[in-house]
Amino acid sequence: MRGRLGQHAGPEKGELTGPNPVDRGKYGSKIHLLTERTGLPLSLAVSGANVHDSQALIPLVDAIPPIRSRRGPRRRRPGKLHADKAYDHRFIRSYLRRRQIPARIARRGIETSTRLGRHRWVIERTVAWLGGFRRLHRRYERKADHFAAFASIAAAIICTRRLTK
Repeated sequence: MRGRLGQHAGPEKGELTGPNPVDRGKYGSKIHLLTERTGLPLSLAVSGANVHDSQALIPLVDAIPPIRSRRGPRRRRPGKLHADKAYDHRFIRSYLRRRQIPARIARRGIETSTRLGRHRWVIERTVAWLGGFRRLHRRYERKADHFAAFASIAAAIICTRRLTK
């Protein structure tokens, strides 16, 4: 589509988009989320729909802010990490071992992911809460920074709602 001066409007799809492998190759974005045990978002990232989930885990874990405790130093790592089969890779397991984070990741071809259901519903519920925000349900912004900002605002609103109950 050309503007009134005959110039092209810019990239059609926007930044941080990619062909979705399950939605007939339509371009889209994916929100990666790391939550604590009750579902409060700790870190959030946006990537193209064609980026594998395992590539986003390490930046998410590194982005966890220091958590103040009642006594002692601030915690900089989670007590345990639960993940599904998409995160069963050698580089992820070695990274978590180096950071001294115990991991409970279902192994591909060996374990079923049904045992993780008791922990997985927490993240699915938080993703559903994010999907309740219209700006995140369908991406309207072409700039990735704007979309990531709206996702961060939505995560902050979720935290506020959960903590004021």
